Amino acid sequence: MSELTTVSYVVLGLVGEQGEGAHDLVQILRRGAVYYAVAPSQVYAEPKRLTGLGYLTVREEPGRTTPRNVYSLTTEGRRALREWMSQPAALPRMQNEAAVRIMCADIAQPQRVLESLRGMRPEIERVLEDVAEMERRAEALPHRRANLALNNWFGRRWCELLLEWLDEAERVLGEGADA
Repeated sequence: MSELTTVSYVVLGLVGEQGEGAHDLVQILRRGAVYYAVAPSQVYAEPKRLTGLGYLTVREEPGRTTPRNVYSLTTEGRRALREWMSQPAALPRMQNEAAVRIMCADIAQPQRVLESLRGMRPEIERVLEDVAEMERRAEALPHRRANLALNNWFGRRWCELLLEWLDEAERVLGEGADA
């Protein structure tokens, strides 16, 4: 078994050439959950583990109230990240609870399924706000601006597609509820 996981590579990539603290990584991933979702506890633990394995170094810097650890890539960390990025990317997989609800809508009352799906709209709107925030923050990262713009385009389009899909689900299930 490899000592590096996908979460390891996500952390290495986010640390990047500038360096980041664990709390910063958690905040970046919270805003970017449309792309990759991971538990904050994993994100806090992974930089320490990667430091122990020689992929990151750590230095202490003044924080707001207490000193904070800032992690940086080592030569080995940069090499591992480059090697991973040269491998074919896996097809993105999704776990779409709403799709399962639609698939099984014949078992429940279509109106109940519709109501459960409508609850997604506020979350999608929140994610769109996160994407807008990431677009604003990308301006401060000229070395990654084009790459982030591409990811933000994807995040915005994904949310728009979900909203269109919900509109269609309301049309189809609404017709079933009227039958």
